[in-house]
Amino acid sequence: MEITCMVISHKKAPIDVLEKIWQKDLRKVIVDMLSRKEISECAFLMTCNRVELYLVGNNTMDVLREFSSKFEIDESYVEYKKDDSAIMHLMRVCSGLESMMVGEDQILGQVREYYHICKDLGGIGGYLDLVFKKAINTGRKVRNLTGINKGSVSIGSAAVELAEDVLGSLDGRKILLIGAGEMGTLVANSIANKNACTVLIANRTYEKAEELAKKIGGVAVRFDMLESCMTDCDVIISATSAPHYILRKDTVERVMRNRDRGILIVDIALPRDVEEDVKQIPGVELYTIDDLRIISERNLEKRKEKIPMAEKIIHEEFINLKNAIKEKKANHAISLMYSSAERIKRDEIIELYNKLSAKYGVDETVLPILEGFVNSLVKKYLRLPTMRLREAARNGKPEIIEYVEYLFGGEDFVSCNEDAKTEKEKAEADSERG
Repeated sequence: MEITCMVISHKKAPIDVLEKIWQKDLRKVIVDMLSRKEISECAFLMTCNRVELYLVGNNTMDVLREFSSKFEIDESYVEYKKDDSAIMHLMRVCSGLESMMVGEDQILGQVREYYHICKDLGGIGGYLDLVFKKAINTGRKVRNLTGINKGSVSIGSAAVELAEDVLGSLDGRKILLIGAGEMGTLVANSIANKNACTVLIANRTYEKAEELAKKIGGVAVRFDMLESCMTDCDVIISATSAPHYILRKDTVERVMRNRDRGILIVDIALPRDVEEDVKQIPGVELYTIDDLRIISERNLEKRKEKIPMAEKIIHEEFINLKNAIKEKKANHAISLMYSSAERIKRDEIIELYNKLSAKYGVDETVLPILEGFVNSLVKKYLRLPTMRLREAARNGKPEIIEYVEYLFGGEDFVSCNEDAKTEKEKAEADSERG
């Protein structure tokens, strides 16, 4: 059994590639993955900066490569990680070290959300459950002990910082924020904390726009008033979770015909809210998540001193997780041994009782004595194998555990299959020679 992950993130892939692999139907992906005999567990993670797929089973790397090939993207955008590397990566993601804005808090909540979604859809079993819980707890511990998340650290705050860089200052500007969800709230809070400006907030659910506007002293506007609001704004920041464009080229062209000055649009949504061709319109400056990299580098400089301590915590928690996984695997093999013995025990006790009853006339009062004898026999007989399995787990000999699982009715592991194939081929060769 192995764990692997496919990672496509801001580190290598531009936003158009991330959009290509964005999965609208998680249930379909998970059902498809679990229908394969090689795959026993599956989990997805999707944010505005990354799409990741985690698999547990056999030959998982081949399955991941097949999955990514469907999107016809350049292989250079894709990273594949296996076993320790995959686990460590997830722990770093939860700790904010793999984020565009190093130390950001949002990724921890996003991983937790996708963990629950994938678990509800049947993708997460015992192995990924252990791994994801430890990664989430590690992310929380890193933030508590290092303070790497202190200050404004988010894609939302970076969008505001980018707008400040372009315009020099947002003081006295009128800003239209489209979207009042998690990302929109981050943008709104960042603007409210730093700038004396007017903020209009539009959202498809008007009540959510009103709620957010009340919190930051902004003004809620109805979604069907977007176009008229755009005519009088200096900056538009769009951060919805819509699966389609919110602002198309023809809409922005109409707006620009009624304006006597340029406009700045920052689109931090994935999938994107603003049609790419909008940037061709004279007077429009369009920025996307791809353009936040300079803000990301600036943020990294501020948090560099926190990273070594964060990595030390991650390494310690990784060792703890590895030990827990080893123990879990050993316990599973031991459980299979005892379950097998239990099934045989019941049948043998009944058979022996029937023979004693027929030959010596004993009644059912002898059954507890027989069961006690067999329990003692099983316990003593399996004591040494149990000790050896725990030793194998501690000493890094997973193949021993795999063989025991195979022998006592567990998964048909690849290593066992290969040995069986070798034995079969040897037997066939001997037969031909004979």
